[in-house]
Amino acid sequence: MSFVGPGSAASASPAAHAVTEPGAVKTVTSGLTTPWGMAMLPDGSALIAERETFRLFKISPTGEKSFVGSVPRTMTTRVEDGVLGIAASNNWEHDHYIFVLHTAPDGNNRIARMTFDGSRLGDYRLLLTGIKWGEIHNGGRLRVGPDGYLYASTGEANKSSLAQNKNSLNGKILRMTFDGRPAPGNPFKNYVFSYGHRNPEGLAFDAQGRLWASEISSDKNDELNLIEAGKNYGWPTCVGPCDVAGMTNPKAYWRPSEASPSGLTYADGSLYMAAMRGRRLWRIPVSGTTLGTPVAYYTDKYGRLRTVEKVPGRNALWLSTTNTDRNGGKSFGEDKVLEVELTAPAASRDSGR
Repeated sequence: MSFVGPGSAASASPAAHAVTEPGAVKTVTSGLTTPWGMAMLPDGSALIAERETFRLFKISPTGEKSFVGSVPRTMTTRVEDGVLGIAASNNWEHDHYIFVLHTAPDGNNRIARMTFDGSRLGDYRLLLTGIKWGEIHNGGRLRVGPDGYLYASTGEANKSSLAQNKNSLNGKILRMTFDGRPAPGNPFKNYVFSYGHRNPEGLAFDAQGRLWASEISSDKNDELNLIEAGKNYGWPTCVGPCDVAGMTNPKAYWRPSEASPSGLTYADGSLYMAAMRGRRLWRIPVSGTTLGTPVAYYTDKYGRLRTVEKVPGRNALWLSTTNTDRNGGKSFGEDKVLEVELTAPAASRDSGR
C-alpha cells in the first residue's frame, strides 16, 4: 500500500485523468459567520448553514443571499458544535428534503430532516439522536450517496474509546435511510458503516461511487481515507499509517500545519480538500483507488477554508471561509463564499505555493 504525504514521492499517473484545475477566484457572497454546511441544489443555488447562529441562507447562482430559516432545537458553545453538515436529497424534484446534523440542548448531536419549498424551511423531523456531543470532535458532514442512502461523519466527542466501539455512534461513518433507519446491508446490522475515526469532517463520492473522507487527526497526521464497509481506520491506536493488524491505513496524510481538513468534494478527476489551519485548498488527483501528488492552491490568501462543493453543471467550485470561528479571529459577518473557476491545465493559474 502506498501513501502520499507532503514532500513524498507518488505515482504521477492519476494526474493524466484530471481535465481541470483551480484558476481564478471571485467572491460569490459575504456577510456570513462561520458557514459550515453547504448543500448544492439542482438549479445551481446553494443552502448555506451558519454553525453558531443556526441560520440557513439560500445563495443564488449569481450570489443573491436570502434568509430561509433557522434549525430548531439547537445549541452551541461556540467551539465545534451547533449546526454542522447539511445535504439535499437526490430525489429533490419529488421530496425537497434537506438533512441537517446539529447539536441539541439535550447534550447529543442529532440528524434531522426538513423540507425546503424554495423560500422557507419547515417540517422538522428527528431521524437519529444519541450521537454523543463534545465541545470538540463532533465530525458533522452529511452526504447522500449514489446508492440513495444518507452518510454522516461523526467525531469521537474527545472520548477516544468510542471510536473502536462498534455499538457507539461516535467516531464513525454512519449510513441510514431517509426515514432514519439503518441502511440495508450495513456491516454490523446497525448504523455503523466504518469505525476507528477521530474527527472526520469531509465526505465525498468520486465518479465511480467510491467514498472518501478527510479526517482531522491529533498532532501528527491528518488523513484522507478511502472508506469501505466494515473497516477500522485505526483511531486511537494508529495516527496516520501503521502496521497494526486489522487497521486500515490512509491513502494520504499531512502535517496538521498544512491541513486540518474539513470539507471534501470531487470534480474532474480530483478530490478537493479545504484546509483550516493549513489555509489552502488541496487538489488530489485520483484514478481508481490510487492518488497522485497533492497540490496546494491559494495558500494564506483567504484564511481558514471550511467547505468546498462542486457547482452542478458548471466548471466551478464554491468554497467557504471560516475565519470567524474561535481560531480565525475575525469579527461577526466577515466570512465569504468564493467561486473557484476550474480551467484546463494549460490555462494560467495561481497556485499560491
